[in-house]
Amino acid sequence: MKGNVLVPLLLLAAAGTASAQQQPQFTHYGFNGMYLNPAYAGIKGQTEVTLIGRYQYLNLSNTQGDATGSPRTGMASVSIPIRALSGGLGAVVYYDRIAESKVTNAALSYSQHINLGNGRLGIGIQGTYTYLSKGSYKYIDANDPYVPENGSDRKFDAGAGLWYESPKFYAGLSANNLFRSTYTLQSARRDANGNIIGYQNTSRSLGENHAYFTAGYNIEASSSVTVTPTVLIKSVLPGNYDAVSKYDNEKNYSFEGGVRATFNDQFWAGVNYRYQESFAGLLGYGFGADNRYRIGYAFDFIAFNQAARAFSSHEIMLSLRLPKAGPITRPAIRTPRYSF
Repeated sequence: MKGNVLVPLLLLAAAGTASAQQQPQFTHYGFNGMYLNPAYAGIKGQTEVTLIGRYQYLNLSNTQGDATGSPRTGMASVSIPIRALSGGLGAVVYYDRIAESKVTNAALSYSQHINLGNGRLGIGIQGTYTYLSKGSYKYIDANDPYVPENGSDRKFDAGAGLWYESPKFYAGLSANNLFRSTYTLQSARRDANGNIIGYQNTSRSLGENHAYFTAGYNIEASSSVTVTPTVLIKSVLPGNYDAVSKYDNEKNYSFEGGVRATFNDQFWAGVNYRYQESFAGLLGYGFGADNRYRIGYAFDFIAFNQAARAFSSHEIMLSLRLPKAGPITRPAIRTPRYSF
């Protein structure tokens, strides 16, 4: 009964926080809960390691000679259950580059697990460290104080989330960049000939709040085939938490949804739709003992606004799932010989 109550509660909470892209996005979001939500840490009851490489908008050629505007992202995550604490630890590191902007982010998470209905609820917190650097940008006004010039800054921030996991259903709601840190970057001062004569720390970049809601449901189509519909709602939320304008701009919201079929927990294939951007196909294969090693590929066909984007995006995933840990202590073995 409790598990049935949790589903509408999570959906209701997500209605107020559903992303225009400021942070990396992944088509393998259904395999990437640790990136989306700190409460995912250890919730599966087994150690998971995931690596993803993404090249978005391959060969984007509309940047007029600047560094390519194609986002390129590399991410590594690990989720480890801590049975003695009924919780889990998680870590995520990613590097993201878009044209002259480079971001390196490291996050450490802890999740406390509570038995709820047929599954478990994780309550997670996260600390993050972000290093942001900007290259040299083209300018109209040589002394515009808001045009970055090879500047960088680093900030600490935080995130929090909830994640419910049961044999058939999962759902998660999270938010990051809770402090909305402001990054201060240097701009250049130039003479009449455009030569740099000094620098000033006047350029700014704001790390906006981001919210994510994701869910999936496992349908046993047969004894060997499982069909899993998935959804991801994303939002970037500019402004203070008490500002109405933080929530009422529909352009700050995005969603994607898809479905995949998995055969014997070894082969999978699926499709995905990202709102006003792309259709994607996913293929994957598991191998090794208990199919612990997995490799997946996603191809995004950019169906909307190709002139401002590109024809395709590509993504490769590698993952390792270790067996679930057994009991910490073995049960006593009793025989009649020692029954005295």
